[in-house]
Amino acid sequence: MNWLAEPLATVALCWRLERRDGVTIGLTAHDRDLAVNGLVHRAAPGMLPSAIVRSDGLEPDTMDVSGALTGAAIGEADLLAGRWDGARVSVFAVDWSGGGGRVDLGSGTIGEVAMADGGFTAELRGIAGVLDRPVAEETSAACRAELGDARCRVAMAGRVRFARVVASDGAVVTLDAAAEGCAGGRLRWFGGANSGLEARIAGATGPIVTLVELPRLAVAAGALVEVTEGCDKTLATCAARFGNAVNFRGEPHLPGIDLLTRYPGA
Repeated sequence: MNWLAEPLATVALCWRLERRDGVTIGLTAHDRDLAVNGLVHRAAPGMLPSAIVRSDGLEPDTMDVSGALTGAAIGEADLLAGRWDGARVSVFAVDWSGGGGRVDLGSGTIGEVAMADGGFTAELRGIAGVLDRPVAEETSAACRAELGDARCRVAMAGRVRFARVVASDGAVVTLDAAAEGCAGGRLRWFGGANSGLEARIAGATGPIVTLVELPRLAVAAGALVEVTEGCDKTLATCAARFGNAVNFRGEPHLPGIDLLTRYPGA
């Protein structure tokens, strides 16, 4: 840490951002690019931080970072599409003169993103934020597991297929292959402007898939997609279709709050 005590300050703030799809970029508040641990941290577009508050209590540490939407690294289209939601961020200071000094200032994930006046502001949520999450799950009649995850344990081999987009009209996408059984599943884009994004499937009839939400960006014919089979999260479907009732993560026979409103003969 001797470089921090020098009469002439050579401190530069840096950010390392890693998206959920593996894309990683580096940014710095310095006036020129810096190479740190093999990753070039670009000075343009740079990012400006708010005050970094660190504490030894249980309150979650947060900070804001802001930048311009002028570079190809972080663009408005990607922010609106949600590609940066949940991205892992590391904030640290380095010795830009090449002395090799480094001080880690914080890490976490990107939370809320707001855009205005040609720029953006993103909230960085610290690791202590996980303390705000519920410790135990709430009961529910529907299954709380996702089809194929570690709690569901249904083998997904043969339940994932690739197809090409034939046509698109709003949330309705027509594929070149049948998508039966994919209601409640996911559609992941591997081509076109939406590449890397996912969408929940509301319904599927033959090759026609209806998404829960409109695609974030324009859909072009011929785009490659991955379609994953879904589940309606009921015990009947879990037992009859998947033979997996032993791993059902719900309480369909537990009386709910509606029991208070029942009356004889209802």
